[in-house]
Amino acid sequence: MAEQLTFDLPALAAQGLDDFLMTPSNMTALAVIKGWQEWPNRKLILTGDRGTGKTHLAHVWAAMSDAVILNAIDLGATDIADLAGRNVVVEDAQEIAGQSAPETALFHLHNLVLAEGGWLLVTAAAPATRWGITLPDLRSRMESTTLAQLDAPDDMLLSAVLVKLFDDRQIAVPANVIDYILPRMERSLAAAADLVAQLDKVALTEGRPLTRALAARVLDAPTKPEA
Repeated sequence: MAEQLTFDLPALAAQGLDDFLMTPSNMTALAVIKGWQEWPNRKLILTGDRGTGKTHLAHVWAAMSDAVILNAIDLGATDIADLAGRNVVVEDAQEIAGQSAPETALFHLHNLVLAEGGWLLVTAAAPATRWGITLPDLRSRMESTTLAQLDAPDDMLLSAVLVKLFDDRQIAVPANVIDYILPRMERSLAAAADLVAQLDKVALTEGRPLTRALAARVLDAPTKPEA
């Protein structure tokens, strides 16, 4: 059978509150985000491994609070003064550890946002004590900030996410395929998205339905080493 021509188009991830799938692994963090007006000192650090939903929750909070979203690594080139009076999300704060310009910018942003009555949400892979921040004043402010943690996704969440990802691609997936994938996949939402994209591409290329056998072949395929 001749292979079909496919186009590797990215699937757009919906990041609203209605699209956030709540399970025991994330319900506490979601409750803290929804109750943002009760955050001590109007600031919060949201932590969790890659693929646990930090960015999704950051977008949920930004929509609730009319906040601007910034990447921590870009703060050194950001006009901090323009953010006076705004609510702000800073993503991936651990990435600026040891870098003078973004560390200094986050310090000034923290002080400006809070002095002007705003709210600050910072996301990171781990608590601030593990970032390796070298600016003492920033380190003390981050380490004293309230933490909310997203746990690794449980089976309930991964199953729901897989079904939603397949549905977003208009793929009707048999229950036995989900049951087969769950215990064999990497335990993260990012891995779920990558796997669904790969399965969709193989099924389209080969002109085959998505079956357990196809899923087994994709999951068992050796990972290509990075160049």
